[in-house]
Amino acid sequence: MKRIYLDYSATTPLDPEALRAMQPYFSGYLGNPSSVHAFGREARLALEEARETLARSVGARPDEIFFTSGGTESDNHAVKGTAHRAVGKRGAHVLVSAVEHHAVLHPALSLRRAGFEVELLPVDSNGRVDPEDLRRRVRPETILVSVMHANNEVGTIQPIAELAAITRPVGIPLHTDAVQSFGKIPVNVAHLGVDLMSLSGHKIYGPRGIGVLFVRKGTPLEPLLEGGSQERNLRAGTENVALAVGFAKAAELAVKRRDADAQRLSALKKLLRGKLENISDGILWNGHGGETLPSVLSLSFDSSAGVVDGEALIMGMDLEGVAVTSGSACTSGTLEPSHVLLAMGRDEATARATIRFSMGRATTEEDLEAAANALKVVLARIRKAR
Repeated sequence: MKRIYLDYSATTPLDPEALRAMQPYFSGYLGNPSSVHAFGREARLALEEARETLARSVGARPDEIFFTSGGTESDNHAVKGTAHRAVGKRGAHVLVSAVEHHAVLHPALSLRRAGFEVELLPVDSNGRVDPEDLRRRVRPETILVSVMHANNEVGTIQPIAELAAITRPVGIPLHTDAVQSFGKIPVNVAHLGVDLMSLSGHKIYGPRGIGVLFVRKGTPLEPLLEGGSQERNLRAGTENVALAVGFAKAAELAVKRRDADAQRLSALKKLLRGKLENISDGILWNGHGGETLPSVLSLSFDSSAGVVDGEALIMGMDLEGVAVTSGSACTSGTLEPSHVLLAMGRDEATARATIRFSMGRATTEEDLEAAANALKVVLARIRKAR
């Protein structure tokens, strides 16, 4: 049985060119980039070249790019680092969208436990924040707004530039988690108007364990990790030069290929949707029809047309050799309903009965044909077992 991978939003394979760029820094270049001798200077040069490449890829300055261990750390740093600067500020208020990745939601909720006022921005049935709703909710005590650029579960792209037009004039830092959008659609910090932005290497065919936090010059932020002067005193710890080099190479390739990849993936997404349109009664398509990532297709089975066991759906696809996900967390063997889909108005049973197909560079039309056929088999098996 051929195994088909349709979970590129979770992680991507390492690009061979990124691997080749990294290899010398695993063994040949052994210096610590903080050391002043020749070995250290070689490592420092590679690190700074990687920083410059990543800065160019998002329209930033090199001194606005800070290396982290990944998107989760970058999100945590943006949320908690901003809040720590406001400790003691009366009524400090944080706004985050209800469909954020848990790497934003959980730190935000931890701030609530620490005494901050944390408010969730609602979304519409497509998963989008309404800029006018944000305008109504910001106030003088608001210290941070965090809205992701593109949702990891349904692919909906948020109107970040419109949100920034509200926050910037009143001096409220705006953070966006661009982990899913970077490399797939244009991501430029000047055009978006954001003050903080999170990126991750392994979503764009780069290595795992490396990320970036963009911090616009002048944006107040406290370090999370202390104990060293690395990353201009914002993130202590010896930098991983090999991973930074690999991330930079992957970013360079992703930006170069982005438009062609997007065009091909959009065509594949349209093809897959066409194959699934009539596969069952009660199909609901998740996400915005127009403002969405070209690589993500999410569908749910409407519980009003008959409840579908979501766990059996995903495991059944796996048994048929197709790797997909629901976009929901699986805890203790129970498929929990996605907070994203619930925020969009789906009921719990419908939210559980969800499949996210996410495509990538190696995805073919034959893969999608096989995936559609596999879903037919799995649905028939589930319904027969009722």
